[in-house]
Amino acid sequence: MTADSAPARVFDGGAERAAADLLVCGSMEMSPDRADDAAALAALLPSGIKVYVNHLPRHGLSQSLTALTALHDAGLAPVPHIAARRVASHAELESFLKQAVSTAGVSRVLLIGGDDRQPLGPYADGMALLGEGSLARYGVKEIGLPGYPEGHPRIPRATLEQALADKIALAADQGIGAFIVTQFSFAPTRVVEYCNELARSLPAVPVYVGMAGPTSAATLLRFAQRCGVSASLRALQAQGMGAVRMFTHTDPTNPKKLLATLDNMRLSSGLHPTITVAPRSASRGT
Repeated sequence: MTADSAPARVFDGGAERAAADLLVCGSMEMSPDRADDAAALAALLPSGIKVYVNHLPRHGLSQSLTALTALHDAGLAPVPHIAARRVASHAELESFLKQAVSTAGVSRVLLIGGDDRQPLGPYADGMALLGEGSLARYGVKEIGLPGYPEGHPRIPRATLEQALADKIALAADQGIGAFIVTQFSFAPTRVVEYCNELARSLPAVPVYVGMAGPTSAATLLRFAQRCGVSASLRALQAQGMGAVRMFTHTDPTNPKKLLATLDNMRLSSGLHPTITVAPRSASRGT
């Protein structure tokens, strides 16, 4: 989940106000098999809020079209994840983009490499998919790119930094805007340091800080290990499960309680859920 910075306040039980504070110019994320949640989200969130639809190994790109269309019809802004290494062919990508843009109003995507050991199709990473040119040809106006405050478990930091700069430059050449969405972290200080580094190296690129959504402690720890959230995960584990529970919720299907939990997480972390390190422009692997 991501959300723009907002003045800190104590959650007062008003889900609508919490959503506005957390999500103005920000976003949430959902699974492609939860299209029926679109109406419930639209009842809680300001019109036009971005809702990302993830691209997991078990889902093909086309499986997100129903959710993307439902979000669009509900007055929200659908943003599909595209994991380059999980795209089977050029034809699959082009068919998906054509339908997503024309029927679901998609204008931006989150482009990630995907952590699959072997590419399913022709794209070894996000740069390869971006360079193929289909995003621009089919009307994508803006791409989100992954940022890693704690690094990546298998990719050297220098490689990550160069890949990020290269993709931003290539997107600009194609007339596509770019922004960065960070991997979640349990170390606010490291996140602030990372955003400061980006402000110096890429001052024109907006940066959104990712937060883990409410879930069980076991699920949160499993995803943290998979995503390489190593340093802050060790620190959190050292504090015991009481600290982990700050990021968990026993009933994540309850949207009002979920928003309350997210707001409390924001206040407990001492960090706004999203940081913009540069003025907004008009317009995860590498």
